[in-house]
Formats: sequence, C-alpha cells, structure tokens
Amino acid sequence: MKKLLLTTVIASSFGLAAQAEVVVMSWGGAYGAAQTEAHVKPFIKETGIDARMIDADNPAAPVKAQTESGNVSIDVALVEYADAVRLCDEGLLEEIDPAILPPGSDGTPAMDDFLPGAVMDCGVSTDLWDNIVAYDSTHFPDEKPSSIADFFDLEKFPGKRGIKKNPKTVLEMALMADGVPAAEVYDVLSTPEGVDRAFAKLDTIKDEAIWWEAGAQPPQLLADGEVVMTTAYNGRIFNAAVEEGKPLVVMWDGQVYEHEMYVIPKGAPHLEDALKYIQFATSTEGLRAQAQYISYGPTRRSSNAGEILFKDGKTVMGPHLPTYPANMENALETNFEFWVDNDTELNERFNAWLVN
Repeated sequence: MKKLLLTTVIASSFGLAAQAEVVVMSWGGAYGAAQTEAHVKPFIKETGIDARMIDADNPAAPVKAQTESGNVSIDVALVEYADAVRLCDEGLLEEIDPAILPPGSDGTPAMDDFLPGAVMDCGVSTDLWDNIVAYDSTHFPDEKPSSIADFFDLEKFPGKRGIKKNPKTVLEMALMADGVPAAEVYDVLSTPEGVDRAFAKLDTIKDEAIWWEAGAQPPQLLADGEVVMTTAYNGRIFNAAVEEGKPLVVMWDGQVYEHEMYVIPKGAPHLEDALKYIQFATSTEGLRAQAQYISYGPTRRSSNAGEILFKDGKTVMGPHLPTYPANMENALETNFEFWVDNDTELNERFNAWLVN
C-alpha cells in the first residue's frame, strides 16, 4: 500500500511538472505573433518545456503590480528599456547573469556579439524597435510627407494626426520637428525651456490629434481613414503594409528607437525554465528568426550576418529594419536614463496638458 501511495505521489509530481508552463507576456498583435512563431513554438519543440504567450498593452504595468503584491504568475515579460531599468532598480526583477547567454553562432562570446546596451543587469534585448511616423499614401497623391516636420505641418499636409498618449518619444519628435538636431534633443529637453518648447510644438497640432494607447491602433486608424498620419511602432505598420497589403508607408526621418528587453519578474514561478527561455530566444538563431516575422532589428551582430528574408521568402528585410543605414540618417536613440529620472514629472505635465 505504501509502495502504491509513493508511486502515486511520484506520478502526480511528474504530472504537475509536465503541466507547468513558462508564461511569457508581450505586447500582442504582430509583435506577440512574431515572438510566438520565432521563440515560443521553437522553444517548446527544442526543450519539451511548455510555454504560453499572453498579451498586455504595456507588460511593465502588470509586472510591477504582480511583484509588489507578491502574486506573480508571469515568468518572462517584454518591456521597454527604461521600464527594465526602473523595475530592476526597484528590486522587482530577477538579475540575469550574462555568463549564461550562449555565444554567437560564429563562436563570438555573447557580450562581444550583442550590440551596445543590449544586455543589462535584469534584461536581455530582443530587438531594436522604432517609434516612427506612418501615413496612408492614398491621402497624398502628389507630394508625400518626408520629414518629421511634415507631421506637424497642417497647412501643407492637412488632416488628423494619430499620436501616442504618452510624452515619451512624442516630446522628442516635437523638438526634432522644431529644428533641434537629434544629437541635441536630450540636452534641450533637460531644460525647462526645452520642455516648454516641445509642448509649444505639440500645441500646433493638438486640435487635430487623435490619441492612441495600444500598438494595434495606429494602422487601424490609418486604414479606417480616421487619421492621415500617425506615430506608430514600425513593426505594426510593416505588418499592415506587407502582410495585409494596406497602402501604408513608414517615414524614417525623426525615428526614435530603443531596445526591447526580456525580463523575469521577481518571484517568477518557473525561474529556471524562464532563464532557459531567454537563453533560447536571445541566441543568434532566436533573434534572427524574430526578424523573419517582424521588422525589428536583431541585437546580435551574428544575427545580422547575411541577408534576412521575411517569412514570405521574398521580402528582403534590410530596408524595413530600424538599423538599416539609410533609415538611421536622422534617428534618435531613447535616453533611458533621462526617462528614468523624468518619467513621473513629464507624465504629470503631459496629462495636465491633455485636459487643458
């Protein structure tokens, strides 16, 4: 009887282990779908460890809420760089030893293979992604918008503007549109006069603004004709244009780019498997595979070696990636230190500005 009971307990334990799964939280839409195909499904096949993708408008919010409440159900989350730094500083993320990261496919040590800034104490970058301006080409049969200043020019290019309901990147774009060189944006924005200047520029299009919060909204706003131009995540526009055949165009001038980070919430229920997932997903093959599904730049040098084709086998991804040389001519990397220091204050001012 004891032997039977012990066997039952062991069998039950194995059953529970088999049922355990790594819960990965991403941003949904084309981004989440790309990571499901490039990371989650291959990880399950390669390791035999179950995994599941869930969506959030901004995964940093539920990560913070769960860790502070001590009721954590997320194992891996995808968050913006500034959020990764902030959550790490607050002790809400597990630290990730860079020594566990695999070398590049060419044998290059991981820390030499990753691009600068791609590995931090509590996170590993999955890609470089962009906030860009996009437009519907059918609204501009003659002259097309070509600069970030055109987004703010209602006389030359009339129509509603879609704008992310958040000061981050919006203030930077406003300053670039007002003539501030990309290299000087954060110097200007670090002064009260610079902040005033950014909001003054936003005032010029405020009456024509339609505010969005979720990444799926900008391509839909364009497709429905509610706006003629909008700020957006470049991967969402790529997906709508290439996969769905919509007449949407990315305008790369004034792009604001940053790393997106895989992180592990403090107290993740499957820490060991979460680390295995990050090792797998951020390998040369994992990052390269993601770029075959969505137009975000791989953050390993070995992943960028050679031509990358979209999953259709025809579309060359290079010109669609933020890191493509021609797309970087007037580009700005998000200064995460600035946003860690100023996020609360600028959000308060932005929210007050919205209702005035």
